[in-house]
Amino acid sequence: MASWDIGDFGRVIAADGAYRVLVVGGASGIGLETALFLAGCGASVTLADRDGDGAAAAADAIVQAGGQASSLQLDVTDATQVADRLGVLVRAGGPFHAMMNAAGVTGVTNVPGHLVDLTDFDRVVDINLRGALVLTQAVLPGMLAAGFGRILHVASIAGKEGNAGMAAYSASKAGLIGLVKSMAKDCATSGVTINALAPAVIQTPLVAALPEATVSYMTAKIPMARTGTLDEAARMAAFAISPACGFTTGFTFDLSGGRATY
Repeated sequence: MASWDIGDFGRVIAADGAYRVLVVGGASGIGLETALFLAGCGASVTLADRDGDGAAAAADAIVQAGGQASSLQLDVTDATQVADRLGVLVRAGGPFHAMMNAAGVTGVTNVPGHLVDLTDFDRVVDINLRGALVLTQAVLPGMLAAGFGRILHVASIAGKEGNAGMAAYSASKAGLIGLVKSMAKDCATSGVTINALAPAVIQTPLVAALPEATVSYMTAKIPMARTGTLDEAARMAAFAISPACGFTTGFTFDLSGGRATY
């Protein structure tokens, strides 16, 4: 059986004209891999990240390879900055066709919930959950006015099942899934879809920084008995923010190797 390749997605992008995509958390991990895939399909990609230098380097690499890309430094915890900087881009080039939000942190792990430091908890929620709302509020009005948009937030299997020793992360991702479901219903008839992606263990820098015990605990729950790849994550994310994904909203795409049961 022939595999789904970059050409299939590229044809969808080409059919829609110049497809502008904002990838937040685009300096590394799933965000970067998705941005590279999209650019290879012909999309115009803006990579935003708290690591502005990393986003700029990634955008430069895409341009050197013949793609269309730009970058900006963005801190999703600063609502004023997000509104101002994304507002400049929208006024200059029109609303984004799609946004993928892959910004996220795990916080301190291997700590029972009753011992979690509240400062760390607040930081994780601020980035993973509040930041997602801030980003959506910044790009959604333009999409609604245009009658078209695709928004995808990267959640986690931890938001469905809860991971031991990761109370802050699990709670923030569960909240993110709830936020997606709610906001998707708000604009279900508008031409804008809002969905989530729930990876299990994907080989990203974020996962590489986790304690080995945490990664082993999570991998042991995956029926496929392996971690996911960045390429697999990028292709699923690319479909979710493509024009082809038009009748799915408020949904959480599974990327867990069979671990998800609902």
